[in-house]
Amino acid sequence: MDSRLKVDLAGIELKNPIIMASGTYGYGEEFKNYYDPKILGGIASKGITRFPKPGNTGTRIWETPSGILNSIGLENPGVEEFVKDKLEKMNSLGTKIFVNLGGNTVEEYVEAVEILNDYEFDAIELNISCPNVKEGGMAFGMEVDSAANVVKKVMNVTNKKVFVKLSPNAGDIVSIAKAVEAEGATGISLINTVLGMAVDVDREEIVFDNVYAGLSGPAVKPIALRILHQVAKEVSIPIIGMGGISNYRDVLEFLMAGATAVEVGTYNFMNPNAGQKIINDLENYLKGKNKKIDDFIKKLV
Repeated sequence: MDSRLKVDLAGIELKNPIIMASGTYGYGEEFKNYYDPKILGGIASKGITRFPKPGNTGTRIWETPSGILNSIGLENPGVEEFVKDKLEKMNSLGTKIFVNLGGNTVEEYVEAVEILNDYEFDAIELNISCPNVKEGGMAFGMEVDSAANVVKKVMNVTNKKVFVKLSPNAGDIVSIAKAVEAEGATGISLINTVLGMAVDVDREEIVFDNVYAGLSGPAVKPIALRILHQVAKEVSIPIIGMGGISNYRDVLEFLMAGATAVEVGTYNFMNPNAGQKIINDLENYLKGKNKKIDDFIKKLV
């Protein structure tokens, strides 16, 4: 692997800035038939919660122009089953592992983090776009106070680096980013999916049982870049950028706009060789320009 691709992400040395996004790469094993995952900078696990979740009923994926809507509902085996059955296999893939963690109460986040403390991996990606069931279902990440509170409680008990994944649906995402930085977050991941909806004309019905769903893919890229740039100007902790990345040029755009690393999500469904292709193309581009990846990071912030 070309050393010009190396990135220091809050003390985590990545071979390159390409991390596979949560929910689009399984636990890594699924892509072994296409290329060796060890070439990647890292992998974010499927979203894990304190207790098992069956996920949402009805349609879960719906294709849209330049993207997909998903309503998976964090289907997962729960943190105890994850550490028993999945984590060791992920660690054997030869790349950095980010455990994506969600929850419906602050207590669930804290309990899950305390379980994860006993296991080796590189960082937690804290998904605060989950509904806070004790507060009437509003996602933790929608308001400054609730976002700050859950991050503070997690940082008090964790022994891991924590990247807080923020929702683009929040009213003032810059203030939320500054609040989680103030509570000790290692870094920020953004953006999560954009709230959308679909209608099935033939059935004359709303597609999803939950009515609204998360939009991802190239359609959200300009929104993701804008939010990334706004946040990067206001915080000093590193940002993992994501939202519609599907080629090496997209990667460079996100890095210049303020990211230190990026996640590739929906493109994995479009091209299972996505990781390998983007890394190879990035390497060739940098060689041709005689530049290092560091030359691009935060260039436009």
